[in-house]
Amino acid sequence: MRAQQQQRRRPQQQNVKRRRSCRFCDNKEIYIDYKDEKKLQRFITEEGKIIPKRVTGTCARHQRELVAAIKRARHLALLPFVSDAIR
Repeated sequence: MRAQQQQRRRPQQQNVKRRRSCRFCDNKEIYIDYKDEKKLQRFITEEGKIIPKRVTGTCARHQRELVAAIKRARHLALLPFVSDAIR
């Protein structure tokens, strides 16, 4: 009986999610280029919203640089502010 109680108390590790690593840190990229619209497009939804770092797994430093690059690309008309489907 005591062995059964000890087995119940052990935490199950089935639902443990592995944390994503920052893809910019993994590639050792120093600068996120605002002119590379294909790379920036991955971090934008179909509506044109910027995907948060908890979803993409980027670190805080690179997320700030990424947001600045996306905003710069939008002002230069390389990326849309809103998609055509929403208009």
